[in-house]
Amino acid sequence: MTSASPQYPWLVADIGGTHARFALVRGDDGAPTDIRSYKCRDFASPQTAALAYLSQVAAPGAPAAAPRRVALALATPIDGDSVCMTNSDWCVSRADMARALGADEVLLLNDFEALALALPQLAAAPGDTAVQWMTAARPDRSLPMAVIGPGTGLGVAGCVPAGRDWVALASEGGHVTAAAADDFEGQLLRVIRIEHPHVSAERMLSGTGLPLLHRAVCIVRGTPCDEDLESADITRRALDEGDKDCLATLDSFCAMLGGFAGNVALTLGARGGLFVAGGVAQKLAAYLARSRFRERFEAKGRFESYLAAVATGVIVVPHPALAGAVRHLAQNIPGSRD
Repeated sequence: MTSASPQYPWLVADIGGTHARFALVRGDDGAPTDIRSYKCRDFASPQTAALAYLSQVAAPGAPAAAPRRVALALATPIDGDSVCMTNSDWCVSRADMARALGADEVLLLNDFEALALALPQLAAAPGDTAVQWMTAARPDRSLPMAVIGPGTGLGVAGCVPAGRDWVALASEGGHVTAAAADDFEGQLLRVIRIEHPHVSAERMLSGTGLPLLHRAVCIVRGTPCDEDLESADITRRALDEGDKDCLATLDSFCAMLGGFAGNVALTLGARGGLFVAGGVAQKLAAYLARSRFRERFEAKGRFESYLAAVATGVIVVPHPALAGAVRHLAQNIPGSRD
């Protein structure tokens, strides 16, 4: 954190395709407090959701405090002062948000850019309190790090040390073309291409993509498929009931996610560590650790030894993007770099 102490409170938010999470920062310690989560579909706009949050966390009988500074981490590419969400109907305008909340400043950043800015703090957390590590290796904050996240979509970002601060590298890496590493995965891709001419990694390796992957697994295996299964159903049937098709789906999901993670680590030079974020990963943390994720992460031919030294782990602490949004505000205090 920087040493400057602008007026508080600050409002930070992590807004995805399904949920919007808000928190307040009330002092120089930078700790997000009063964290609450809302379903985006319950509000007409991000402004109405933010106003509802501020009203609910206000002291009894007191008016809602106007935040002095605001940072919104959004699950969409950031291009300009107004953006529309990729996986929801919300559109976000800096000017509209500032006007509605009475804020002096509103900053927008990609949600995985915020996650990337949280990596240095997560890397320094003791033991497995913040990250459930898959390897004996631990992250190195002096080197670039990366984060991927199978949630509603598939997010990708990097974090590079720059003096006392860190620079986040936002990307849309989840939309790269999915690749097969064996014949079975090749058959899965051929099935999915019948419906989707371009099969991105996100198309298969996300919460919304898991049912599509399951249908493809059933077709390739030649077994009847329940078309109504959602991601939670597939996970439950696999882990709690031992359903063979659902287990095969999770096995393919984890293996292909590991291969994708290895590609990201190589592309970004993320020798400091590769973090896996998101609700899907948290639910599958134990399964990921014993799956083919790590095997496929390292299976890069001549660069196996390069990746063998890279730590991988699942972020298990709640709401890490909020901490990244706070860091973004702290690193962008007006006049702090003059």
